[in-house]
Amino acid sequence: MGRRSRKRRGAVRTAPASVAPPRPERPRAPWHPVPLVEMSVLTGLLLLVAGLLRLGKSGGGILLVCGMALASLGGLDTALREHFSGFRSHAMLLAALPAVLVAGVLFFAGAPWLAIPVGGLAVFAAAVVAARRAFRRRG
Repeated sequence: MGRRSRKRRGAVRTAPASVAPPRPERPRAPWHPVPLVEMSVLTGLLLLVAGLLRLGKSGGGILLVCGMALASLGGLDTALREHFSGFRSHAMLLAALPAVLVAGVLFFAGAPWLAIPVGGLAVFAAAVVAARRAFRRRG
């Protein structure tokens, strides 16, 4: 027997100092057997490619916007389910949605240029705080 095997035999193994609690299982969609999110993302990507190919022609911009919207909805669905089930926090991603909506409304309402980012940032900060609280309640 070598020196290494004698050291191993007498050594006492201890558990790591901080063991993380087990994570909850990833939440399933209500339409679980149907891959609706994946089909939405795939359709969105196909619309993006079609929009890029028709960019200078009629309808190219609409295809791009619809492709971005469909692909984004697929990701948003997954983020919402994971966040509100306590699986993983997506607070900043979810807070961006109301912030962008408020910035868009301010832009189309003709608000001063400084009010658009200030309003968006204020809504973003409030939404991050609210989303983190919601995640802590579930986790």
